[in-house]
Amino acid sequence: MTGTSLGKAIRVLIVEDAPTHGGPLTRGLQRDGDIAVFGQTSTGAAAIGLVSRENPDVIILGLSTSDGSGQYFIEQVMAYTPTPILVLSSRIADRHSPSAVDALVAGALDALPVPGCWSTELETQLRHTVRQISKVQAIRHPRGGLAKIPRADTPKPGSGRQAVVALAASTGGPKALATVLAGLRGLNAPVLVVQHLHPDFTGGLFDWMARASALPVEIATHNTVARPGRVYLAPGRVHLRLAANLRLELATTPVMIHQPSADELFRSVAEQAGSAGVGVIMTGMGHDGANGLLEIHRQRGQTLGQDQASCAVFGMPQAAQRLGALTSLLPPEQLAAAILRAVSLVRA
Repeated sequence: MTGTSLGKAIRVLIVEDAPTHGGPLTRGLQRDGDIAVFGQTSTGAAAIGLVSRENPDVIILGLSTSDGSGQYFIEQVMAYTPTPILVLSSRIADRHSPSAVDALVAGALDALPVPGCWSTELETQLRHTVRQISKVQAIRHPRGGLAKIPRADTPKPGSGRQAVVALAASTGGPKALATVLAGLRGLNAPVLVVQHLHPDFTGGLFDWMARASALPVEIATHNTVARPGRVYLAPGRVHLRLAANLRLELATTPVMIHQPSADELFRSVAEQAGSAGVGVIMTGMGHDGANGLLEIHRQRGQTLGQDQASCAVFGMPQAAQRLGALTSLLPPEQLAAAILRAVSLVRA
């Protein structure tokens, strides 16, 4: 399959994760003459390589299976060859469908349902969408750094030491957290996050972290098993703790100024993970987290903090530093690499 000289036409590559008949789609796209489909292929390494070689203006991804191959394709393209992607799927009812949301979080620009047949009106709408997204400057998306489709197995109790990373932040935290999470590509440990924030803003924080993170992000739920390579955000008004066998625990007690509390998270990681715990305290007012981080330190776990120069407020890291709870202080751009090193030492 080779590219062709198409002048100023919008060059479209059709990629499908399962064999289908793309003839009607191709004809509908090319009807006005300003859109040209130069190739059609299936998802996989070859398709990712084709995108890199041909540099299409728009990719139309036919997403029809639930095996994660389409999601993986989006993540890889947006990590290494950012290109506007429009997802068409029989599994999508509208832009709010779970599959559509997953595609958009991975980096696709839009996601639409596949009709039973392409009417003149639907073809017109499709061409309009392709023209619009072809004008968008696609930006690099970090999640594609994952080495494989993110389907981590549930950890088995007693199968060896599993590193657990705990991050806590307050004032100025979301921006710093986004920087750290973007750098955790390939991390082989679950990441538990406490951010002091009004509960009404938890959804916005999730959306931001999901876009920025190199790992899949979810809101923590009670009794879920924390899986390596995933990020779990504490919901509002409840504490997030690590329980036995890597299970997550949400609790409303003890009643504290900060719920969720960094101290509660760090203490539970110290108790359950011991020397395999990695605690990171970041920008924020007050001293929440300092005592809990000290407990991780006493268990010979790794403890890191955000440095003063990069903090909006140095209160929380400074409190931990004064207790002697910190191994080192680093800016967010370096904390991710330090976390990866700390986890690799646990797994060695």
